[in-house]
Amino acid sequence: MLQPSAAFMSNARPRQVAHWLFVVAGLIVAMVVVGGITRLTESGLSITQWKPISGVIPPLTDAAWQAEFDRYKQIPEYRAFNQNMDLAGFKAIFFWEFAHRLLGRVIGIAFALPLLWFAIKRRIPAGYGWRLTAILMLGALQGAIGWWMVASGLSVRTDVSHIRLAVHLCTALVILAGTVWTALDLLHLDRKGAFAAPARLVPLGALAIGVLFVQIVWGAFTAGLDAGYAFSTWPRMGDTFFPANVPMLAPLWSNAVDNPVVVQFIHRWLAFVAAAALIALAVAVTRTGSRAGFVVTGLVTLQIFLGVATLLTGVKIDIAVAHQANAALLLIAAVTAAHRLGRRAVG
Repeated sequence: MLQPSAAFMSNARPRQVAHWLFVVAGLIVAMVVVGGITRLTESGLSITQWKPISGVIPPLTDAAWQAEFDRYKQIPEYRAFNQNMDLAGFKAIFFWEFAHRLLGRVIGIAFALPLLWFAIKRRIPAGYGWRLTAILMLGALQGAIGWWMVASGLSVRTDVSHIRLAVHLCTALVILAGTVWTALDLLHLDRKGAFAAPARLVPLGALAIGVLFVQIVWGAFTAGLDAGYAFSTWPRMGDTFFPANVPMLAPLWSNAVDNPVVVQFIHRWLAFVAAAALIALAVAVTRTGSRAGFVVTGLVTLQIFLGVATLLTGVKIDIAVAHQANAALLLIAAVTAAHRLGRRAVG
């Protein structure tokens, strides 16, 4: 007679669960792209209420649209920048924020319902239920973080807090990384059988992914402060490596977070620190026979070119969105490479 754990494994379908997780990961990448468009089109404050259930339905009548527009007129952003906006202009910015929130709900359903089905059918391999539940809970928290971010721009500020924006983006990417890592563990389990150990995060992988996350944080600061518009030249900022006579904030350390010029400067050059760490990861994983290193190298190179192009074009929306989307793809590639090294580390 099978032991309970063996019976559970006999019903488990790690490959099916992994494929589902890859679909969710794709949706998260789409969410990052739509979030980037929402930020770049200044659409994020167009919906001034958080209605997790009824908010899935957009305004359907002229009166409902006017009421939504009237609520938007009450916030500082409208009074400061958009007093000449008409209802058609409001509908244009409303679209992107609505799409962003709707996609968030779709991701929640696409994760929660299959997870419940897999659990009922006992398709989840032993030891993975807690991990999938943690990702689900982090996704629920992400919705609250999104509203916390929006709320920062509804009363005093004319935009959302760049710090809260960074928290929102990084939480999405933590969910993405955790989803991909778990899917890769499940594929390895499917290939090697019930005794395959999950990969562990080796120091080089942790370093590369960690530095990439730091760079992404400063990318979020750059977006949130509109720091990308400060200087549209490269490699110099204007005529010098670092512009002279830049007003500095007190205390001095706050310039690294709150001063748009300093934030752009850090984001420019931290990119090469992140690139060096990622290339080191790529070299290490290539030596194992994996092609993931070539993907990491290609995406790192593309990301630097997209970053420079974003500056030189004055933050042209399509290039800036491609820059953000490629960051998510680069994270997936780095996680894949680190996972390969982690599998070798556990044998």
